[in-house]
Order: sequence, then C-alpha cells, then structure tokens
Amino acid sequence: MPRRDATNPTMTTNQTLQRFLTTPLTIRDREVRGRLFMAPMAKLGNTAFRQIVTAFGGYGLLFSEMCWAASVPCGNGHDQGGFTWRPEEDLSALVCQIFGNHPETMAWAAQRIAREGFFGVDLNFGCAVARICKKGYGAALLKEPGQAAAIIKAIRNAVSMPVFVKFRTGWDDDPEIAVDSARRFEDAGADALTFHPRVAPDRRTRPPRWEYIARVKEAVRIPVIGNGDVFDRHDCEKMIAQTGCDGVALGRLALARPWVFAEWTSDFQPSEDIYLKSALALTEHLEACYGPHTGKRRFHRYAAYFTANFRYGHFLYGRLCRVSDLAGVRAVLREHLTEDPDVLPRPNMHRFR
Repeated sequence: MPRRDATNPTMTTNQTLQRFLTTPLTIRDREVRGRLFMAPMAKLGNTAFRQIVTAFGGYGLLFSEMCWAASVPCGNGHDQGGFTWRPEEDLSALVCQIFGNHPETMAWAAQRIAREGFFGVDLNFGCAVARICKKGYGAALLKEPGQAAAIIKAIRNAVSMPVFVKFRTGWDDDPEIAVDSARRFEDAGADALTFHPRVAPDRRTRPPRWEYIARVKEAVRIPVIGNGDVFDRHDCEKMIAQTGCDGVALGRLALARPWVFAEWTSDFQPSEDIYLKSALALTEHLEACYGPHTGKRRFHRYAAYFTANFRYGHFLYGRLCRVSDLAGVRAVLREHLTEDPDVLPRPNMHRFR
C-alpha cells in the first residue's frame, strides 16, 4: 500500500513529493520549472551524461562538470575541459560551474558563459580534492571568506544572470561557519546556494549534517538547495521536511539512475531493461563526444556508480574495468544485464565514495 501524506490524506507521499518538486522556483529574475537538480560533478556531469538525463527529463536545472575559469574565455565552447555542450543542448536549463580564485578571471569566464546563453554560473567553493585546494581553489576559499566574497562581487558586477554558489560546511564541523559563509555569499551578490553539509576534509566517511542545511536556510533570503546522501524518495522527503530547503540536488544517485528526475516528478515507470539500455547509450554518447580512448576512461568513472545498483555490482565493476575498449564494455553489459539483473531497491553508494 502506498503511504499517505498525514497533512493531506487524499494524497500519497509520492504525490506530495512530486507536487513540491514540480513547483516552479524563482532564482533572481528567472523561473526554474522544478526543484530537483542534477548536482555539478567533475568529469561526470559531462556532455554525454547530460544527454542521457535530458532524454528522460524531469529535472529543474542541470549543472556542467567543473570548468577551470581561466580556460573559459579563450575556449570555443567545445574543447576546453568541462566547458562543452552539444549544439542542440538547451543551455537555458544548464548552469556552468567554474573554479578558480582570481576575481577578474572568474568574472571574465562568467561573461563568456552569459554570452552563450546559459541559465547561470555556479561557483565551486566545495571541491576538497587536494590538487584543487593546494592551488587555493574550491573548498580552500572557505578559509578565505574575504576572497570568496570578492569573487562573487566581481561576477555580480559583470553579469546579470543568476549566480549560484556550491559550498560545504567549512574546514571545521561548526554550523556557525556555514551560516556565516552563507550570509557573506548573499551579501556579495549570490542568488542561490547549494549546500553540502560536510566538512571539507570529509570524503563522505560520515553522514552529512542535514540540520546544518536548516540553519543556513534560516539565515538567508535566497533559495537554498540541499545536497548530500539522498538515495531514494524517502531520503528526499526527509531532507525537505527536516531542512525547509527550496530544492534538492542529486549527485551519486543521478549517476546510478539518470531517470530518477523523471521518476520522481512524473508518472514515469522504469522498464526492466532500462539499466542495460541507458548504459549502452552512454557508451555511444561518450565515444561520439570524446573518442574511443577517452570515452572508455570516462565510462569507468561512471561505472563505479552505475554498478552500485546491483547486488553483485563489485563483480560487474571489476569486469568493466578490465576490458580494453568500449566494444568490450558493451559485451560485458549485455552478458550481465540482458536477463533479470539482481537490482537493489536502493543503490549501495557507500561502496563508491
């Protein structure tokens, strides 16, 4: 029996969640068609993967993979790292995420992004990878709040499109740090915040502190998007109920099940062969976008999350990593997934941190 919404007994909780997620959200002066977003993911939220998500639909906004700001102004839109898209891609529903620490360079990048017609620009103040932080980028800027604010101000003065900030709690587990950061970002000109409530050094070894999202939401007037460990509908309902967030950004779950946006926001029902068809389609798109060699490497990154769907996913993942080319990847996928794969009700994301 489907669960009923205690506040409205005529509706199931799935219907209540769907109604919330499909309610338009205004960010700056632009309306977003829904409140379920694909989180920005380095090397994973690429052009090919976005093509899979777009085919299913159901999202409010997509975010690009992380782009180095210095490469954006001189790029041609198709060969500069993450600053890529398909000619037919709807940029009005795509936010370009950039990283860097020089206000003028970040502002130049934002101007180029605005000229191309993206919905907005997202500033990465959350990546905690050592090679990024050592250069003063990503989460390292949470140690330099004045510099972070200067970057936001420079971009706000350079463009009229929405400015997003993706950030973590900070380098210490203290919600007041996150609250102070959020206020500074709003005062500097940010239009929306995506908050992942983990400390920067934590690579998902501990659960995110969703209660910190509620503290940030109370502290600012701009929309706050919650992010972190939402792996099924129940998680999504809990995050919204416990934090009052204005929307939810999915990362690892979107990689495992790219149809999740359509499933939660409409009456879409996944078919039994959706895992095989989606993975095969991604191999084709990756090869078309990046060529066979780079396409295979990109698929290996994706496979870590995709195989979390299956009871013996570690075995499938090992086989996918051992084959030498995308033709081999397709053969392994067909061998394992053609007949009733043993799918878990909830992806085992904790195997792939």
